[in-house]
Amino acid sequence: MYFAALLARTEDGWEASDTELDDVETLSDLTDLAQEASVDEDTVLVYIEQEDAWFGIFRVDGEEDPRIYVSDASAAARSSYGEILLTDELLGREPGAEVEIAALEELVDLDGTEDDDPDGPARPASSSSTTTDRTTAPEAGTDSDPDSDSVPAGPIGELGILADFGVSEKDLLTLRTDALTEIADALGAAEVLEAVR
Repeated sequence: MYFAALLARTEDGWEASDTELDDVETLSDLTDLAQEASVDEDTVLVYIEQEDAWFGIFRVDGEEDPRIYVSDASAAARSSYGEILLTDELLGREPGAEVEIAALEELVDLDGTEDDDPDGPARPASSSSTTTDRTTAPEAGTDSDPDSDSVPAGPIGELGILADFGVSEKDLLTLRTDALTEIADALGAAEVLEAVR
């Protein structure tokens, strides 16, 4: 189960809204969503949580590059929303690495038979074309998960993403379940957030 909330800073404090991410497929989409909610190019925070698994914070300040923190990269990598936040830059990979991996997979017959072997077991036609639900993802560590070895367990991203709002790096690392409540308390946005939860 996912929950997403958007907090936009204004002259009068924070404004909160629950956020639907159904139309968000890329980091660019998420950036556009945040910038549209920005008041006078002030700070916008998008909080995404998969219950009891991981949470992510996406911060946009005007036209500056987005800043990202993910509490557990390996757990987020098994989520469609998590994959949006786990950019090549964040993971320390060369841009386009995922495309190269996918291309290599196309060249390799993973079921162990040659394409022209009529006696080989037929590859299920639907297994590679089925669209994965946002709440379902391949198990980590399987052969069908090429990124399982390249995504670290634990937190990743900018630990100081909320330092100027009173949430230190140490505080951020200790947040686990219901992290949004503690973040909202630190921001002074608990009441406006409660109104939309």
